[in-house]
Amino acid sequence: MSELDPQRTAREDREPEQGTVGTDPQADGRAPVAAGWPGEQPQEPGSWQAADRLSEPPPPAPPFSWPAPPPALPAGPESQPVQHAHRHPLDRVTGRLPPTVRVVVDWVVTIAGAIAIVLAVKAWVVNPYRIPSSSMEPTLHCARPAPGCEARFSDRVLANRFIYHFESPQRGDIVVFHTPPLAKVKCGEGGTFVKRIIGLPGETVQERVIDGAGYMYIDGKKLDEPYVKLANRDIGPAKTWKVPPDSYFVMGDNRAQSCDSRSWGAVPRSNVYGKVVMTYWPLSRLSIW
Repeated sequence: MSELDPQRTAREDREPEQGTVGTDPQADGRAPVAAGWPGEQPQEPGSWQAADRLSEPPPPAPPFSWPAPPPALPAGPESQPVQHAHRHPLDRVTGRLPPTVRVVVDWVVTIAGAIAIVLAVKAWVVNPYRIPSSSMEPTLHCARPAPGCEARFSDRVLANRFIYHFESPQRGDIVVFHTPPLAKVKCGEGGTFVKRIIGLPGETVQERVIDGAGYMYIDGKKLDEPYVKLANRDIGPAKTWKVPPDSYFVMGDNRAQSCDSRSWGAVPRSNVYGKVVMTYWPLSRLSIW
């Protein structure tokens, strides 16, 4: 057996050869020296496994799901809805009455309220009227066998009772009004009439007879009246009227059978109830004015 060189043995004990790993740290108690280029930072043990893991694709995300609702709380007094007591206004008055009497009172109040609403609508909003005579033929029909009537049924119309609170009556409007006292003397009856406005306050109204038929003139200008048939025109005599302030000269479209302002004068503005805006019966005559 050859002898070992003590200097070489000592040199090999001090430093390992390049590119090799030092002796087992558990064998001589020294830390391991990583092989590599001079100045390169040594890698931690197991770092190559971490790098391999980072290069792998991430696992797929789990499908989305809503979180489960919280469990229902047990029913108790706190979970019950609050009950609010709703009392009828009449309960303050009839609360101590027997049930039968309370029912009767409720019905009476309900019916009275409905009647009050209907009366209020008729007085201030709209009111229905029936055409009883032929004075407005052929614009508004009356029922045969009354003289001059052309229809089987009388027209029913609606009069707007609040429109003249916002505007003044105009020439050509068909209006519902209360007749002056002289109408009962001249026509044999008075009350509520339906006629057409011909003359406005302050105007001069004149009826002239041309070829046996009466035509109306306003301040000397002939009035165009397509709603009057030739056979329904009056035959005279010619006459002139001056319309007073705040009054209206009214006439029927059937001039030969109309008792109107030519007989009993103009109608005061305060006597005009409203404007006819609709014929609602019979259905074949349904129209809006």
